Amino acid sequence: YEHSQSHLIRAMRKLDPARVASRAEADATLARDIETPELRAFLLQSLNLPEKRWQLNLDVLERDMDKITGWPDGLTGRFDGPVLFLSGANSDYVRPEHRDRIRALFPKARFARLPGAGHWLHAERPRAFIAAAQAFLNG
Repeated sequence: YEHSQSHLIRAMRKLDPARVASRAEADATLARDIETPELRAFLLQSLNLPEKRWQLNLDVLERDMDKITGWPDGLTGRFDGPVLFLSGANSDYVRPEHRDRIRALFPKARFARLPGAGHWLHAERPRAFIAAAQAFLNG
């Protein structure tokens, strides 16, 4: 499966920060390419309206997307502490068939899914995300 975020970078590039006067206008521009309001709101956190620029380095993100989203080859170490793999129930990023490989690297891995969320669960279901993360960290 493909989990590149390049389509989001392309959508952000279509928005010229020098030509928008408000976040609402910027949101309307992004809405042409990004359907989810929560995801647009998350991306717009990086829009610096006073300086008329994106805070994120879109050139670097676009250039290195395969490194950012890839899985390193030849990984041999492991982490023996507790780890939570929290994913959206509507996302296929953490699949059941990945669990053996994950557990080889993270033997104490726990898996949880947030109903009604896709890959961007922290943006789509922020309260549920925080609650799940806090429960894990406090547990």
